[in-house]
Formats: sequence, C-alpha cells, structure tokens
Amino acid sequence: MDGHYVDLWHRIALTAPDRPAVITVGESSLSYAQFDDAAGRFAALLAELGVHRDDKVSILLHNRPEWLVAFAGSLRVGVVPVSLNFRYRAREVAVLLDDSDSTVLVYAASLAGVAAEAVGLLGRPIALLQVQDVDAELLPGALDFAEAAIREPLPYEDPVQGDFFMYTGGTTGAPKAAVWDVRQMLSMQVYNAYVTAGLPLPETPDDVVRLATGPESRRIVALALSPFMHGTALTTVINALLLGGTVVILPTARFDAGRAIQTILEEGVTRVAVAGDAIALPLLAAAEEVGIDELPALESVLSSGMRFSDSTKARLHAIAPRLVITDILASTEGGAVALSITRSAADLPARFQTTPGTVVLDEALEEVQDVPGSVGKIAFTGGMPKGYYKDEQKTVANFVEIRGRRHIIPGDLVRVEDDHYIELLGRGATVVNSGGEKVYPTEVEESILRFPGVEDAMVFGIPDPRWGEVVAAAVAVQRPAEFSVADLLHHIDSELAGYKKPRRVLVVQNLERSPSGKVDLGRLRERTLESGATA
Repeated sequence: MDGHYVDLWHRIALTAPDRPAVITVGESSLSYAQFDDAAGRFAALLAELGVHRDDKVSILLHNRPEWLVAFAGSLRVGVVPVSLNFRYRAREVAVLLDDSDSTVLVYAASLAGVAAEAVGLLGRPIALLQVQDVDAELLPGALDFAEAAIREPLPYEDPVQGDFFMYTGGTTGAPKAAVWDVRQMLSMQVYNAYVTAGLPLPETPDDVVRLATGPESRRIVALALSPFMHGTALTTVINALLLGGTVVILPTARFDAGRAIQTILEEGVTRVAVAGDAIALPLLAAAEEVGIDELPALESVLSSGMRFSDSTKARLHAIAPRLVITDILASTEGGAVALSITRSAADLPARFQTTPGTVVLDEALEEVQDVPGSVGKIAFTGGMPKGYYKDEQKTVANFVEIRGRRHIIPGDLVRVEDDHYIELLGRGATVVNSGGEKVYPTEVEESILRFPGVEDAMVFGIPDPRWGEVVAAAVAVQRPAEFSVADLLHHIDSELAGYKKPRRVLVVQNLERSPSGKVDLGRLRERTLESGATA
C-alpha cells in the first residue's frame, strides 16, 4: 500500500479525535486530534524560523512526546528529522550536526550543557529549541519548544514526499546517516504492523482508518523501553499510531524498571519494545521484587540487534501467558533479515528464520540460502534506504549491486539450516554491539591515543551476560605499573558516550604487532579475559 504516515495519522485524528494517542505516565496525554494539532503547530514554528523543505532538524531527546511531535511536524512539511543519540557527548553531537547539515536542534534542557558545547564546536548558526524536561534557563538565543503551542497550526495539506535520517555506522567506520524515504518505510512496515496485530493487510488509506477506528479494531497500547532514536522503538510507536493505538511514555529519562513494570500492568500495555536482556532482565527482577506474577494484557515483546537469551524469554512467557516474543535480526540500513518468534516456552530454544527478501551469499557472492549446511554472509534485498547522506562512495560500497539487484550486507556470518532457518556464527566486522548500541573500535582507539603516555591501543568486544558484548581495550605504555587506568577512563568519558568506554583495560608494554602491523586479536582478547583486567 502506498501512503504517508502523517496523512494516515491525520485521517485517524479526523475519525477518532478523542482517542488517546500519546500518554506520558503521571504527566500529560494527547488525543489524536491534539497530537495532529501539535504537529501542525510545530510545522508553523519551523516555517517562522525560515526552515524549508529538505532542511534538517536534529532531535536530541530522551523518549518524550515532543520527540514524536517534532518527528511528525517535520515530516508534515517535508523537513527531514534527524535522530541523534542522547548519550553522545558534545564532540560527537557536533560532528553529526555538521554532517547532517542541520539547521535546527531540538534538545532536552537536561542536555543543555552538551547542546551548548556542541553548538560552540559546530562554529555556525543553528536554531535551538529547548524542551523543558527539567526546570532550566534557556540557552542564549534558544526558544522554548512550548512556544510552538501558541502558534496557529499550518493548515493541513497532503504531506509532500520526504525523508528522515537514522544514524548508523554501517558495519565499520564513523556514523553515517541512512536516508529513509517515508513512504518506503511505510510500505516495509505495513506487514509487520498488521500481521502482528492479527489484522488483514490494508489496501487503501480508507482501509487503514477503518481498521484503526472501526468495530474490528484491536486495542493497541505500546511502550518503547528502548530509545525512539533506534529503529525498533521508532517503528513500534509509529506503527501503533497507524493502528489507532496509544503510545505510553515513561516520565523519566533514566530507565526505571520498577516504574516500567507497574506501567505495563496499570496501563494495560499490549506491546513492549526492549533491548534484549539489557532491559528484559531488570524488568523481570522488578516484577519479582513487587510480587507481580502475571501481565495479562501483554501480547507482544519486540527486540532487535542484541542478546536476548532463551532463559530470559522463558521467564517472560511464564509471566505473560498470551505473549509472542519477536527477536529481530536487522540493521539500520535494511529491514528485518531474520526473525525468531516464540509463542510459549515450548518454542525454545529460539531459532532465526530468514524473511522474504533475505539471501545468504558465499565468498563468491553466490546465493546459498537454499543449500543447508552452507556458510555465508546474510544480505537483504527488500526495502532499504536511498543510501548514505552525502557519501556516494560508502553508499556504493555498502549497498552492493549484484546481478542487477541492490543488496545491503550487514556482515553477519550464518550457517544455513532447513526451511530457511539459520544459525548465527557472529559478525565478520569488528563492530562491538553492546546493549543494542554499536561501538566502532577506531573511534575509541583514537580517543585512547590522545591520552598522554599511550603509545598503541586496540579496542574490541568481549562477551557479557547482560549486554551481549562490552568494550575492552589493550593499551601499550612504557611503564604499565605506573599507568592510571582511572585517569584514562575519565579522559575517554569526557569525549565519548558512556557505553563506548572500555569495561576492561589490559595494560602492556607492547601489542606485539607483526611486521605488517597486525595484531593477534584473538590472543589479545584471551589475555584480557584471563588477566581479569578491569576498569
């Protein structure tokens, strides 16, 4: 079905204006009519600021209703929303503001220090819209985001074709903006949205409205416990709004497992987006602590891109008897390449099965997904971004044309099994996937090498029961016994997001590089684990 998210949300608002669209627990709520109105008022504010079609608006916010309002309001007038990681430090934010050519930054007051420093490093004018998530003075020249509420909304017009950016590092290198076409994203998500809700696929916008508001519509209440800046959380909430559902948002920036489990119970949440064990384990622990032994309304838990163990899934199935768990193997550059779906503990151990459009390529780039026992890299040929913003070279390198068909190859190595099931063997690239966040070793190594006394460094991932992987580092210095790991970590923390900081540091005199400059990474990882070196 061809369509635009903003147009469909607007149609639903006209048909069911009083239905709750966004609820921030204990703080506020927006009906569909109010959400539609807020998006129109934000679009009016952008016009007043001189923001035009295809200009970029960066969003540096925790999960908040303003995130969704800025996203919808931008798309309404063909302005490109750019999702930024709120864990980033000023240096990292400045790089992405510059890379994306953003003309507006929407930021949380609690992140005002980061925003101010980033704008200083950017070195060019940028409009600032401050969301008052805490009581704070506006930065010089900034407007209060709430200023949008006093403007007349732009009269509704059919939204123009537009894009949005999701930053990713691909498989290696610095973050790159994957340019997603809004209509392309909708066409990809229609199947996921409706099939997971047990609804027939719509063929027209009228079908969408009928399925969202008619007597056969199902009550959808969605809670994203992973950040909206990530694809799984974002698609979870925008698809919930497509179905006429309600998006529930926790009032605190920091994840509060106790508040989350109470909210799931009290609000009758039907679907939750998590980041694998990193979120699910604290959630289960909180349920046990307060004596919650059943979540009767919960029907769906979704996770993507990180460790989600069978033992954790079994515990979730035990507490939610109607639960379907969907573990998604995907990348920001493409759709879901494989799904692991369990409907009860009887379906465990979980297995991944490839989705339509997914192939497995051997070393000669021949397709082997129909040959059990074959080993190769998984690739996706379905809906995908246009490419990377302003980076044709990396677009050509990562979106590979093979036999006249475009492929995205994330780097996951798999063994093919019967019936298109696969066994994950690991990632061929060196990216570290920690709690759903990708960490690129080169960036951390460069920070380490800026610290006085460090002569060489190597960054890599090591296994972790909760986060899947955590960052580890080996550093070479002249006098290891005199080297302060604590000072090194303080330096890294000042430059990079906290999840990029090494959790283990091995200090040595040299990394024993070969004459060609290579390091035996496997041996270095073993030494780090065996030494018990910790941060």
